[in-house]
Amino acid sequence: MDLRSIFYQSVWATIALDTNIRQIVASQKVLRLLFTHWTWNKYLWSRMNKFSHIDQHGSAAMVDVSAKEVTARTASAEAYVKFPDAVFESLHAANFGTAKGAVAEVAKIAGIQAAKRCSDWIPMCHPLLLSKIQVDIDVQNNPVRIVTEVKCEGKTGVEMEALTAASAAALTIYDMCKALSHEITIQKVQLLSKSGGKSDFNASEK
Repeated sequence: MDLRSIFYQSVWATIALDTNIRQIVASQKVLRLLFTHWTWNKYLWSRMNKFSHIDQHGSAAMVDVSAKEVTARTASAEAYVKFPDAVFESLHAANFGTAKGAVAEVAKIAGIQAAKRCSDWIPMCHPLLLSKIQVDIDVQNNPVRIVTEVKCEGKTGVEMEALTAASAAALTIYDMCKALSHEITIQKVQLLSKSGGKSDFNASEK
């Protein structure tokens, strides 16, 4: 065998070896991707089992509360509405009145109405017979603070009703004042507390 033949055989052997190595590396990458995908799906499924609004097939489902006991349920939430300084000063000087009416009073009514219609807005919420809906709005400071409290005697909590009331009141304030500025922002809609169910919650203790 001459030197040229030996050279060509060496080159082809090198190419074949390189191809095999590339295939092995590619296979390892595929295996890693498959393992990552399997691990992620396993994690998601373990989390899904903890979501009460997802059934064993991964589909949305309304929670069956028929076996639960009726207890006193309470929840409180808050939201903030931030105004540009000049706009807030103008509203403050006008006792928070605009061409549409008294801002805080209309927002309170909106919050109360929204809490009563919460199950129409949030698909998996149960319709509840609410015994109390309170919406307080502090317009003395910027941002304006909205605090809501909702109560009922029922088998499920009223957190969403309290949050919906705060959100609707904040949106109404924006609507009442948007002619003055589109730089008004709604901030920090959050649950403050809940009680009466499987576990209580108080944001001030976190």
